[in-house]
Amino acid sequence: MAYKALYRTYRPQTFDEVAGQEHIVKTLKNALATGKIAHAYLFAGPRGTGKTTMAKLFAKALNCEQGIGHQCNECKNCVSIIEGNHPDVLELDAASNNGVDEIRELIDKVKYGTILGRYKVYIIDEVHMLSAGAFNALLKTLEEPPEHVIFILATTEPHKILPTILSRCQRYDFTKVSEVDIKERLKAILLNENVEYVEDAVELIVSLADGGMRDALSILEKVLAYSNNRLIVEDVLNIFALESKEEKIKLLKSIVNHDMSDVLSRLNNYVTKGTDIKRLSEDLLSILKDIVIYNSSNIGNYLESLKEEEASDLAKYISNEKALMMIDILLSAIKDYKNVTSINPLFEITLIKLTSLETTATQKVIEQPKVEEKVVVKEVIKPVIEKPIEVKVETPKIKDTILEENSEKLEGARVLSDNIDKIENVIYLKDAEQEDSFAISDELMVQVMAISKKEIKSELVDGWKNIKKLSTHETYGKAATLLIDGRPLVASSKVLILEYPLAKLAEKVNSKDMQADLQTVINHIFNKHMFIYAVSRNQSIDLQALYMNLLQIGKLPKAKDVYLEFIGE
Repeated sequence: MAYKALYRTYRPQTFDEVAGQEHIVKTLKNALATGKIAHAYLFAGPRGTGKTTMAKLFAKALNCEQGIGHQCNECKNCVSIIEGNHPDVLELDAASNNGVDEIRELIDKVKYGTILGRYKVYIIDEVHMLSAGAFNALLKTLEEPPEHVIFILATTEPHKILPTILSRCQRYDFTKVSEVDIKERLKAILLNENVEYVEDAVELIVSLADGGMRDALSILEKVLAYSNNRLIVEDVLNIFALESKEEKIKLLKSIVNHDMSDVLSRLNNYVTKGTDIKRLSEDLLSILKDIVIYNSSNIGNYLESLKEEEASDLAKYISNEKALMMIDILLSAIKDYKNVTSINPLFEITLIKLTSLETTATQKVIEQPKVEEKVVVKEVIKPVIEKPIEVKVETPKIKDTILEENSEKLEGARVLSDNIDKIENVIYLKDAEQEDSFAISDELMVQVMAISKKEIKSELVDGWKNIKKLSTHETYGKAATLLIDGRPLVASSKVLILEYPLAKLAEKVNSKDMQADLQTVINHIFNKHMFIYAVSRNQSIDLQALYMNLLQIGKLPKAKDVYLEFIGE
């Protein structure tokens, strides 16, 4: 039997097997179930996202012998459509058959009845390639076809289709397949093919596919042919002339260290290996973008190229100021790549510019981040601020010298102790006060996010599991249990915002009756006096989106301009 490519072997045979495009699958299923079947459809979207596959599945659902909407893949109609020889399902490639004569020949056959199925289905692929004359020849038939005829037009460029054609079709816009859907599909295929694989290699293929399921399968097939039926990162990098993420991070560190010798040495290796320089430039751009996002938000949810720990590491040494300057230089180079005969010299000049870049915020990678910092807090009671008050914030120290010798024993001794002193002066964020609970507006939340500190959040995240040891405490067990169910989202020196999967749990945290106990638990575990507030997962997503929008348009408040007033201290 002749070999079949992976994308043909694993082409979906039912609607349920389609990766992504849930909105289209659901609409077509409902149309079939209710009998509201249009006479002409337009499937538009990027290449490799399932347009032709969906057209064939729809044709199968129209003609299956088990009834409309079924896809048994066993009856004569289904098998014929799968094999591509069904007499009533005709596929035309408009790229090579785009003239008036071909369309007129098609139109002449429309009037004849079906041979095997209920409907004649004409699938015209790359329909935007038809000439103006061919479109006009198709127009009348497309407007009033016989009842047994359905047209499905597929295109990657719907803007090139005549408006008179578009107005006669039911349009469905296909989107790029999500990375999660592509990854799940690839892993299922690898499992079925008994191929050993590394998770990072699958993720790299997903990134290269750029939302195209067919592209992902083609890339996978090429790698498996090269690597003797196994999938590892090194083979993907070698085949597509790419550099690893570790190499890109090392290059950036050499750049910020102004190590010109190392940078040029790495460039020489890239040229010798034939690295895809354009792709490398775009990947560096993506990493720098992640650094800007993480520097601004301390949130890892929006990172694309970096893991949160990688972003946290790089963000210590590349300020937003420098990252944005580097982004401008790379963007300019990428724009100019298409205007030069060889991009290697231009990339070399770009690396020299980046390595020579100086900003006041630059730090060398070999430096260690400082443990203590100075925070300027401005008095908020007076309307006019004459002089800021300088407050020194240091890492908390435990006086017990015996326990200091062993940090693990220290944690156990502090947490297991029943000697918890209740905080007398519970602090409240003034603008969050309500009758029975606290509520922080989106505007105030953005201000809290603007003054957040990633070091404080990291400390809380690292020690969060220690709260469990208080879950059985007679007085504070309820508060501890409630805290365990959440996760730190944003943290400043005096405010902790938690995220909960359910809105009901967030509401419990925001009850005024709980605040004192919550603050006592946090103070006992972390030695921090903080106001505690909670949001649901949905609220968190909305707030992060708002924060990023304000960041992009330059309307995000600066930390030095934020004044939060607390009462009860």
